[in-house]
Amino acid sequence: MSRNPLGITDTVLRDAHQSLLATRMRTQDMLPIAPKLDAVGFHSLEVWGGATFDSCLRFLNEDPWERLRSLKAAIKHTPLQMLLRGQNVVGYRHYADDVVERFVELAHHNGVDIFRIFDALNDTRNMQTAMRAARATGAHVQATISYTISPVHSNAGFVALGKELAAMGADSICIKDMAGLIAPYDAYDLVTELKAEVGLPVQLHCHYTSGMATAAYLKAAEAGVDVVDTAISTMSLASSQPPTESVVSLLRGTDRDTGLDLELLSDIARYFADVRKRYRAFEGELVGVDTNVLAYQIPGGMISNLVSQLREQGAADRLQEVLAEVPRVRADLGYPPLVTPTSQIVGTQAVLNVITGQRYKVVPKEVRAYVKGMYGRPPAPIDPDVQRLILGDESPIQGRPADSLSPELPNARAELGSLARSEEDVVTYALYPQVTLEYLRRLQSGISVDTGVLAALAVALAAQHPPHAERSAPTTSQPSAWRTATMGYRQGAWAGLR
Repeated sequence: MSRNPLGITDTVLRDAHQSLLATRMRTQDMLPIAPKLDAVGFHSLEVWGGATFDSCLRFLNEDPWERLRSLKAAIKHTPLQMLLRGQNVVGYRHYADDVVERFVELAHHNGVDIFRIFDALNDTRNMQTAMRAARATGAHVQATISYTISPVHSNAGFVALGKELAAMGADSICIKDMAGLIAPYDAYDLVTELKAEVGLPVQLHCHYTSGMATAAYLKAAEAGVDVVDTAISTMSLASSQPPTESVVSLLRGTDRDTGLDLELLSDIARYFADVRKRYRAFEGELVGVDTNVLAYQIPGGMISNLVSQLREQGAADRLQEVLAEVPRVRADLGYPPLVTPTSQIVGTQAVLNVITGQRYKVVPKEVRAYVKGMYGRPPAPIDPDVQRLILGDESPIQGRPADSLSPELPNARAELGSLARSEEDVVTYALYPQVTLEYLRRLQSGISVDTGVLAALAVALAAQHPPHAERSAPTTSQPSAWRTATMGYRQGAWAGLR
């Protein structure tokens, strides 16, 4: 047995199908394999958060809370973890502190053991409420560094961020490489420095988009990383994670031997190979490696959305112009990491700039809110000329965005009224009012929608509409312009784990 086994978090029940199958995997396809996943001995299983909450309600006619409870009942020994977007929770705007606090409390009560908490801008002010709330429940608080490459980002800066997160009460640090940008030797250096200077367990989460992730994991393992995220082989690669079995095999017989059973993993892989066939209509366009992510720092799922927007406008031949414009817009806006929701903000503005033929002639409401400071503090100052163009003489806010938000749960509770079956329904309504109302009204009226039938209908619809173009986008003061460019989204425990 290895003296220092590398922990493995498998993402097949969350990020893998979010990355590959537009987040459409149903709970009924997860539960039959849950006991085998539980028997592997994973460090944890990522099962909730990200886009899964929205997708359950919007596309699958499922209660996301019931999914969590069902998985917790079926997975009795392996810690369950979720991805939490800080003050955005599992939505696309900032919510008041009472919503964040109650969501975290209920998520832990229903089964979340580890909260991976991030902010798209690495603005720690947007993480503090969620971290404090998770710590109060006794859950494990994994504070996250959103990794990216730019003139203003460096390993030294990420280590300083790690120290700040540790001081805020983090139990561990996750390096979240959502675009597959981290090079193997950079991974080695960053993990080494975090382990030496921050003194907390470190986990590395990569997407395979650029083709570097497995090599990055190997170098990170050499540097002492505690855990890496993988996906079972039949749900891996492309914009998903590296294959679990490959990482296990790479380290066999070494000091970092995971000790996981390849035969059991093969059984699980065969199961998901069959499951994946049911979701063929939702397969992403990326099959192998996408080198555009290295040239433009654009995640693979984001590129598919850009293609969809341009096709809708009969401008698919202008993709290269948009790919070149995205880094320019990102620089103008202070080099935000391209992760939800900033990837949508930057990508949509880039498409509008190209299609209209004049930069910032049309500015969506969300871009204006970003420049106003309503999403937090950008990593670098916004270009002054762009700021003046968008805000005029108006000044950006200086404080934490959520400080301007009044409590939201009392109104949500009053508006939902007798439709609410539980406190979970109230929180869900606060996050997604319209979608939640539709879902609860169906339940109250006794309309039962078989998810198998829904899936068949979805397949038929997908033949007419690309799945990555189905996502609804926020409203804007320029509705026709927004329709011109609608950006969807694709996108053994540690000692002391409480």
